[in-house]
Amino acid sequence: MKVAEAIRAASERLSGTSDTARLDAELLMAHALGASRSDMLVRKMGEAVPEAFDALVARRVRREPVAYITGTAGFYGREFAVGPGILVPRPDSETLIEAALERCPAPERVLDLGTGSGALLLSVLAECPQTEGVGIDASPVAVDYARRNAARLGLAERVDLGLGDWREPGWADDLGTFDLLVCNPPYVEEGAALEPDVRDYEPAGALFAGADGFDDYRVLFPQVRGLLRENGVALFEIGHTQDGAVRELARHAGFDATIVRDLANRPRCIALR
Repeated sequence: MKVAEAIRAASERLSGTSDTARLDAELLMAHALGASRSDMLVRKMGEAVPEAFDALVARRVRREPVAYITGTAGFYGREFAVGPGILVPRPDSETLIEAALERCPAPERVLDLGTGSGALLLSVLAECPQTEGVGIDASPVAVDYARRNAARLGLAERVDLGLGDWREPGWADDLGTFDLLVCNPPYVEEGAALEPDVRDYEPAGALFAGADGFDDYRVLFPQVRGLLRENGVALFEIGHTQDGAVRELARHAGFDATIVRDLANRPRCIALR
């Protein structure tokens, strides 16, 4: 069987468990070939199928995220190393990057709370060559991935990554102040119905935030002012049905809050000044 035939067969096999079956099959095949997806589609469709491909497809049939299988996820035009214990960066979060760069196009210092893979922080640094960044996460696994991604993107000299938990006293004492703060906190309510790809594989601590999904906003918003410089701005990702409640929490904490919508016109993040 050739690559093109195997991709078609895998797409059919995955169609019952994935809404992106063809894309999944192509990404897994490209990974098995050690090629980019575009190079595979142009040059390798007539080649023999690598032996590893069937095992990769079987993992996806069990709903393991493609990003965990391949070890990488694309975000804002760059590739980030990811794996178990790390929230997979999603295209929805690119709205936050756009909003951040629009409101603060040349920050001197940027802080990323709950940095995970480092996708938010490192994307800002890559777009702003003079910016220095700090990223914290409560997970040692996340900090390790963020450091690896900083190195592979050539940004390690401009970023300080370490452990930190905003639920613990004194977590922000030595961080200083920032022109820009970005954060994709946990905001899923406990008991929410999630796809198995997310529920069974991605870290619960990066997803769930209490009975209503607002626990981390309640903890963070009152502490943000002390981390921002004059005219600084903080941007938090939100769930698309949470805009009203999160805006009220922000206003109660003394912020002028603006909701930012994504390309589908859904509330996607909140900007605080």
